[in-house]
Amino acid sequence: MGQARRKEKNLESREPQGPRVEGSPSADAEAGATVAWKKPEGLSRRGWAVLAAVIVLIQFPLIHYALFRSEAAATVSVPYQQDFSDPAVVQRDFFSTGGHWRVVNGQLLSPGVKNNPLWLQAKLPRDVAVEFDVRSESQEGDIKAEIFGDGTDHASGYILIHGGWNNSLSIIARLDEHGTSLEALQRQARRVAEKNGGTSAGLVETGVFRKGTHMRVEARPYPVEIGRTYRWRIERRGSLLRWFIDGKPFMEFDDPIPLEGKGHDRFGFSSWESQLFFDNLKIEPL
Repeated sequence: MGQARRKEKNLESREPQGPRVEGSPSADAEAGATVAWKKPEGLSRRGWAVLAAVIVLIQFPLIHYALFRSEAAATVSVPYQQDFSDPAVVQRDFFSTGGHWRVVNGQLLSPGVKNNPLWLQAKLPRDVAVEFDVRSESQEGDIKAEIFGDGTDHASGYILIHGGWNNSLSIIARLDEHGTSLEALQRQARRVAEKNGGTSAGLVETGVFRKGTHMRVEARPYPVEIGRTYRWRIERRGSLLRWFIDGKPFMEFDDPIPLEGKGHDRFGFSSWESQLFFDNLKIEPL
């Protein structure tokens, strides 16, 4: 009988359980233990169709550009000369995708256009000479022009830069001003030739250089002087691209696979952040 009374006492000493409160730790634990996780239902066919339609609508300008882009317009012909005495010439003879290109006091101003070239709407012959005056009004120098591009896109041909990278380096670039240097490609070709038993170390023969290779020729002859007007001459004869400044040879590049034909037949002025003035453009076949 005594043992039974101790059991009853123990039962009476237990605290009564209150009602379960929604959101309490015990309630959440109990719910987690009793309710199994259920994977959310995916989009219906109609939902996927609506999502796809929205994506296509947002990307439509890029899709249209990629699929239906046409050759850049050609409204003028070579030989061509321009002294920029008429401000309307920018709209009449040239094309750009950005930058406030304009004529100021009889000169073409490029006010730091962030690689949005001003393309002349003329097809260049394969062998051609392009001349113009140019000066930089920025300490960075960074005088820039593009040739044998597509008339629309930056870095679609050769990019020539005098005093780039804070006036420390000049280059002739092929399809990419940040491409691999010619010296690095030549070293790579020599390694390939050695691996193949001492065969030809030519860039094309070793497969190091292809049609779409992005590269550049580098030089450090002298920096750009702020406010000084330079006379540029760019010419190509055959595969050899030569660059003269003030009548003196500056740089050259003999391209094993020259950029030519449709998509590589336009000339454009350009700049990054420097304020440049161009004048007295002259283009003639060779």
